[in-house]
Parts: sequence; C-alpha cells; structure tokens
Amino acid sequence: MKASIAARLAQLADRLEEVTHLLASETATQDMEAFRKLTREHAELTPVVETFAAYRQCEGDIAAAEDMLADPEMKEFAQAEIAEGKDKLAALDIELQKLLLPKDPNDDKNIFLEVRAGTGGDEAALFAADLLRMYTRYAERNRWQVEIVSASESDLGGYKEVIVRLIGQGAYSRLKFESGGHRVQRVPATETQGRIHTSACTVAVMAEADEIAEVVLNPADLRIDTFRASGAGGQHINKTDSAVRITHLPTGIVAECQDGRSQHANKASAMQVLAARIYDIQLREKNQKEAAERKSLIGSGDRSERIRTYNYPQGRITDHRINLTLYKLDQVMDGDLQELTDALIAEQQAELLAALGD
Repeated sequence: MKASIAARLAQLADRLEEVTHLLASETATQDMEAFRKLTREHAELTPVVETFAAYRQCEGDIAAAEDMLADPEMKEFAQAEIAEGKDKLAALDIELQKLLLPKDPNDDKNIFLEVRAGTGGDEAALFAADLLRMYTRYAERNRWQVEIVSASESDLGGYKEVIVRLIGQGAYSRLKFESGGHRVQRVPATETQGRIHTSACTVAVMAEADEIAEVVLNPADLRIDTFRASGAGGQHINKTDSAVRITHLPTGIVAECQDGRSQHANKASAMQVLAARIYDIQLREKNQKEAAERKSLIGSGDRSERIRTYNYPQGRITDHRINLTLYKLDQVMDGDLQELTDALIAEQQAELLAALGD
C-alpha cells in the first residue's frame, strides 16, 4: 500500500473515533442538523475504517507466519498461511481503493424516472409500460416507495410518457446508469404474421434536486399554466383546472402534473420535476466535460445513446456499453436488475480506479 494512502486511512480512523465521541456526548442532539451530518459521516467512515483494520490485522498475521518459517516443523503451515494472507491482503487493498474513490454526492438521493415511448407507435408505448413495471418491481425488491407523478396513457394500455418518483436510500446510485435508449425486439400482440418488430423507449433518471441548494428558480423565469386534467379518473377529472404546467422561460424546459388531487399538489410536483430536469442538464454538461478529458464508457447520460436491447424471441438482454449479455430476460423484466446494476457499477469503479492509477 502506498504511504500516502496509508496516511489518509489513518486520518480517517482518527476522525471516526472523534465522530463517535461527538455522537455519544450529551449535547449531540441539541443541533439536529449537525447531528444528522455526524450520523451520515459515521456511516460513511465505518466501512472504510473497518476494512483498514482488517488490512492491518492481515499484515500482522503474515508477519507472524513469516516468523514461523525458521521452525522446520511449522514451515509448511507457515508458507500456506503466508500465501493465503497475501491473497487476502491484495483483495483488501482493492476494496480499500474502491472505498476511497470519490463519492457521487447524488448517490443517496431519491430520483425521478421518466420513460418515454419512441419509435414503434403503440408497441413502443406498451414496452414503456413493461419498463415501468420492471423498475417498479425493482423498487419493491429494495423496499423503495413509488409515486406516479404524471402519466400519458396510450390507447392500448401503454404509456406515451410516464414519470415516477422513487424514494429510497441509494435509488440514484443503483439506477443512474439507466438513462438512454432502450430497444425491444419482439412480436407485438397485434402482429398477425408473427413478424418481429423493433421498437424503442427513452429512459431518463434524474436525481431529486435540493431546490434551495442546487437549483435556484426565479419566479420571474417561470410561466405557470393551469388546465383541466384529462383521462379516466372519477368525478374529480375534467371539473376543475387542477392540472399544472410550468415552463422555465430561460431554458424552455417544461414540467407538468395532473395526477394529484389538487392544483396545489400538482404545482408542487411539477416544480420538483422541473428542478430535477434543470439539475440533470447541469450534471450532464459536467459529465460531458469530464468525458471529453477522459473517455467514459458509461455514465454520460446521453439520451440518444442506445444502451440496451431486450430480445424476447431469444430471451436475451444486452447492455451495449459494457458488452454484457444475459439470458434471463423474464427475470430482468420482473425487476431482477441486480446483476445488471452490479456490472455497471463495477465498470464505473474500474474506470475510476484506472484514472486513480494514472
């Protein structure tokens, strides 16, 4: 291990001890905001310091085994211990490097996930509904809360566009690589000749913005229109101008919501989506600048990029960015995204580690 990394880890161990002491003090909860920050810092430092302690312990075990090499009766045992210890040490070294990688400040945030039907007409809209179910089922597996913010349904029961809010720890970190073009190859239910059609949807994953800290929305820059909600939905629908559309005049970005029970609720939801869209554009501009300096395989968030193909006849799903093909389409469409998301996260970590090495 490099001396600079060891010194940094020692500092973090000291800081964890200090934070633990502060949290245990009688005055810790007098300032709840400071208490929350300390709790969050404690949670972030603990796995790093625990892994560093395991690394040090492993170094000690190897040193003890090396001392036994001089004893002929213990030599074979010592050699096996040293070999096993060195393998473990190498694995812990890599784990520590990953833990020290710069953390994406948005990773713990809730997200707005937008699925929009592209080429393929009704079949694309049906696939949009399938993708929404896939993400909803994944959210359920992670015990995240799902809220539909707005939805524009198609005639056959799909979605021209749907936006949901996923509320849960680490939602952005797990799904941030889903942004882009999703292509489906299958025989539509309306196809009488059994021909395979290709359709597409666009997915956008946007971190929920802290409106105060990250996106400043000047009221003078906003045009707010109200209109009557459309679509099926009981007595409330079409009787009041409860639906809200907000336009950010400097950028032309629009957000609307009509699924809430009141104009006030719809306005609040539309403002959240608008802030997330503006924040997302800022993030993508930043990512593109970084990608220009160092070619990035994933994480650019380019909506025009085809990132994945879902081939139903072959039961195959392929992520084109990392050349990963899985023959478990049914499980994936039922929300089993773990293998895909783990592979994407691992690829990003490998990129960051390579950059760290350079």
